[in-house]
Amino acid sequence: MRFVKGHGTENDFVILPDPDGELELSAAFVAAVCDRRAGIGGDGVLRVTPTKLSPEVADQAGEAEWFMDYRNADGGIAEMCGNGVRVFARYLVDAGLAGAGEFGVATRAGVRRVRLAETGDVTVDMGPARVLGRSRTSVAGREYEGLHIDMGNPHLACVIGDPVAQLDLSHQPAFDPQTFPAGVNIELLNPVGPRRVVMRVFERGSGETRSCGTGSVASAVAAAHLAGESTGTWEVQVLGGIVTVTLDEHTSHLSGPAVLIASGELTL
Repeated sequence: MRFVKGHGTENDFVILPDPDGELELSAAFVAAVCDRRAGIGGDGVLRVTPTKLSPEVADQAGEAEWFMDYRNADGGIAEMCGNGVRVFARYLVDAGLAGAGEFGVATRAGVRRVRLAETGDVTVDMGPARVLGRSRTSVAGREYEGLHIDMGNPHLACVIGDPVAQLDLSHQPAFDPQTFPAGVNIELLNPVGPRRVVMRVFERGSGETRSCGTGSVASAVAAAHLAGESTGTWEVQVLGGIVTVTLDEHTSHLSGPAVLIASGELTL
């Protein structure tokens, strides 16, 4: 089968075109594709298939022609991926499946509107961030408290005093399984200037990644909450670069690069 490789601030994905809706993705197959030594390597897989041929999101077909079927690197199904949807949109335009401008992409978290030119950054309407309370995590024996934020997928965003660059994120941070029965993406962040934060993230099913789009929005929300704000534009510096998050009274927007780097034939 054909594949394309792309990334958004080094959060990388294997894109699998499936225009006829016939590709069945097992967890083992996705994990093999994402294996960085024995496969292509990636933080996840983006299957590109028509919304109308996908029963779980067919009700979105009137707003979005294409469905982003996103799987984490361990093969687990995920609701949403902020960097993934920007790379997905860049692929649609590059492949001639959508025109530059604004259009909708179907996801398990609902339709996400994207805006992009022929080249350059991609902006996506991420929807409203819902703050559901507070919870705690433990990283290498250190406990941190943060906000439980729903971005269509679950997040625990923690503003901490310890430098995030010094954290050991080689293992899954502890979390409350009653609060997060389906797992959680954990963000740890330091404010480093007016509306600017440095963030690292441990994603469920993928481990520490170089960037996380939904996590960047959750981080901006947590930093804004600490500052007593709810709107504004925030710069989020991740290991793979910088993204911009804009919060308003009704929704959130994520902007940043989306780059396609390779294509070929997969023979796994």
